[in-house]
Amino acid sequence: MTIPTPAYRLRRTPVVPPAPVIPDDYQRAVVSHPGGPLLVLAGPGTGKTTVLVEAVAERVARGMRPEEILVLTFSRKAAGELRDRLTARLRASGSTSAAVPTATTFHSFCYGLVREHQPAELFSYPLRLMTGPEQDVFVRELLAGGVEEGSVVWPTELRAAVGTRGFADEVRAVIARSRELGLDPDALARFAQDTGRRDWRAAADFLAEYLHVIDAQGVVDYAELVHRAVLLAEQPDIAHILRGRYKAVFVDEYQDTDPAQVRLLAALAGDGRDLIAVGDPDQSIYAFRGADVNGILDFPHRFPRADGTPADIVVLRTSRRAPAGLLAASRVVAQRMALSRLPGDRVRAHRELIPSVTGDEDPSRVEVYTYPTPGAELDNIADILRRAHLEDEVPWGQMAVLVRSGARSIPGLRRALSAAGVPLEIAGDELPIAAEQAVSPLLTALHVAADPGVLDAETARTLLQSPLGGLDAGDLRLLGRALRAEERLACAAKVTSTRPSAELIRDALAEPGQLVAIEQRVGGGALRLGLLIAKARDVLAADGSTEDALWTLWQGTPWPARLERAVLRGGTPGRNADRDLDAVVALFEVAARAEERAGHRGALNFLAELKAQQIPGDRLDDSALRGESVRLLTAHRAKGLQWRLVVVTGVQEGLWPDLRRRGSLLEADRIGSDGLAEPLSPGALLAEERRLFYVAVTRARERLVVTAVDSTHDDGDQPSRFLEELGVPPVEVKERPRRPLSTSALVAELRSAAVDPLAPPVLR
Repeated sequence: MTIPTPAYRLRRTPVVPPAPVIPDDYQRAVVSHPGGPLLVLAGPGTGKTTVLVEAVAERVARGMRPEEILVLTFSRKAAGELRDRLTARLRASGSTSAAVPTATTFHSFCYGLVREHQPAELFSYPLRLMTGPEQDVFVRELLAGGVEEGSVVWPTELRAAVGTRGFADEVRAVIARSRELGLDPDALARFAQDTGRRDWRAAADFLAEYLHVIDAQGVVDYAELVHRAVLLAEQPDIAHILRGRYKAVFVDEYQDTDPAQVRLLAALAGDGRDLIAVGDPDQSIYAFRGADVNGILDFPHRFPRADGTPADIVVLRTSRRAPAGLLAASRVVAQRMALSRLPGDRVRAHRELIPSVTGDEDPSRVEVYTYPTPGAELDNIADILRRAHLEDEVPWGQMAVLVRSGARSIPGLRRALSAAGVPLEIAGDELPIAAEQAVSPLLTALHVAADPGVLDAETARTLLQSPLGGLDAGDLRLLGRALRAEERLACAAKVTSTRPSAELIRDALAEPGQLVAIEQRVGGGALRLGLLIAKARDVLAADGSTEDALWTLWQGTPWPARLERAVLRGGTPGRNADRDLDAVVALFEVAARAEERAGHRGALNFLAELKAQQIPGDRLDDSALRGESVRLLTAHRAKGLQWRLVVVTGVQEGLWPDLRRRGSLLEADRIGSDGLAEPLSPGALLAEERRLFYVAVTRARERLVVTAVDSTHDDGDQPSRFLEELGVPPVEVKERPRRPLSTSALVAELRSAAVDPLAPPVLR
């Protein structure tokens, strides 16, 4: 009997036709723009993406071919959404062309440009883009090597700081700033000589070494990638090709551009060509990444029309996100942010948005609360979220909690809200991979496999109680008793006391053969884990890769099957299992990438590198975020998103605004395009922080809650000055939340009442 070969057929996903768009007068001015440079000021919720899509469709309707249109933005997610919407819109308009406009990120466009024109003889393989954490570790290792070899001589007063992570951050900032301004090592050295800065002279030597090493390894960082693309785009022959290829260029979130990206746009679409830039100077919040708000403020003069007059400016004035109440609060904040160099009438129109919902139809609420302690703040935030879900029927996926600092605030919020029964979703790039809860047991087990000497009593207990071991506190007590009994039996009852249980458990995990005599239900889990670690050790000893050892640890336990069952069951456990699986997949990706990049360096080097990666990486698993969970993320990460209920928490003086000057040692921000720049003043830092707060409070569609701690102690936490800028009096909350709304908390309260002799008889 012949078994037929299975046949597979690709089926196109049906495209849902978009709802017809009826642009208002302000949007119509953008869509019908005849050509040439145009700056579109688009405040929060004014429909800028819709306008951009309609403007592209209008160009195609006029006869421009789709492939002659380039749309640039700053994130993969935004680029993907733009591609989908452009495709759907063009199909709905009757376009039969298979071609679609190129919608991509700046870095993806630059990578393609460099790949297209890089000399084939210089690179055996395509350039690989380093992630932020990889560059962080790379710079630190290069700094350490420079000190040992004496290749870079830093000023005496800086040498004590060279080995610190903070110094590496400042060196990375100098590298990025230099390349954004188009400075090579020689130009930076001349700049340092002219300004008398010995630290920048050393940084120039380091930059030369850094560029040499990344060229040898075939890697490139983000700033270097854009710099190389700019150098190519400014060459006359390549500029001619690019201008012939793209007749119109659209830029979303233009306020996030840095000087190098502005130079790239000038090469692509300068000299009065069709360049439409959409942005909002009030949402320029990425200065720490090199973004310069001056780019959007100078646009009319940087990109004049063909006749030399400043570019036109159109303001989108209708807010489709925020009803009147929310809009009024955000306008109070906006009025405190100065905007220079743009025409006064355009600035006033930009700040005086028109709400689409007013009067009795306005569902918006703005609430400001202060609490006596951080614990009370967390309890009440959990209560607000649960009541919104249960009483107001707000879906979990329509709520978000925003913070100023992810590393400082997210772990505590995650523990507290999860314990309160609030389903959470945290983007993969909010925390370093090593800080993920699901990754920690695998890394600990790998460390023990690579170096048995690190296995102490505490590490053994942690591993056994992790998902790899699957034991709880009661299981550990039973195991300890069984091991003590075995030790007494082995000593033929000659001793009356034995070693502590913790030591016995540690030794048994190190030498799992001791557990063979223990009853299976008591010692089976520890035996399996001990043998598994020994197996991973054998993999490493046989010159296996770190990825192989991790795989041995992962697939050798029931943990993957438990996660799979949890995912299939769904609900809160399923969402948590999804996130754990995403984190484990990300760990394997990092291990594979490390093996490709640096070859077989051993598990201990991999662990040291991962520990050194103290900044979050850009991970692809964020594209799989689940819908029915409360998003917990930073205000920076929330830009461009919206929810029905938004809680902005941790708005404390000293934290938000954070007025500490970044890079105050090497002062990368003072490297200017035309000489020594003035350092950022406290006023400029405050303006950046206020813009970030403005972004946070404009994410809500119906309800905005802002919280802070107002300690009764003189040296305790105090609310930020930003709370007063919302125009809503803060409400001081001293009591705990009302009756708990989660099952576990209610059971705990009832148990407490049942054993409390002072509780009312009715309650007992």
